[in-house]
Amino acid sequence: MMRINLVLLLAVVASALYLVGVQYESRRVFTELDKARADARRLETEFGRLQVAKREQATSARVEQLAREKLQMRQVTPAITSYVTYSAPAAPTPAVAPAQKGAQ
Repeated sequence: MMRINLVLLLAVVASALYLVGVQYESRRVFTELDKARADARRLETEFGRLQVAKREQATSARVEQLAREKLQMRQVTPAITSYVTYSAPAAPTPAVAPAQKGAQ
């Protein structure tokens, strides 16, 4: 009877230790999940902020300002416009006449 009690006591202690380990692991994983969710919220907020900044940088006024200041571009006017015309080339003329048969 004493042996059965000792075996049962060891089984209870072992299961209690296993339960404590599982609870600890569960809490650790839950904490990591909570941190991951917080990071996801932070990244979503930052993504939204970056999208707004991207839209601000792509406005036509901003692009025009950068073109004027950094690229030294200017508005097109008829005074500075050069028109190029294309004329079709003339039909090619043979350089050498083909030799006639029989003439030597």
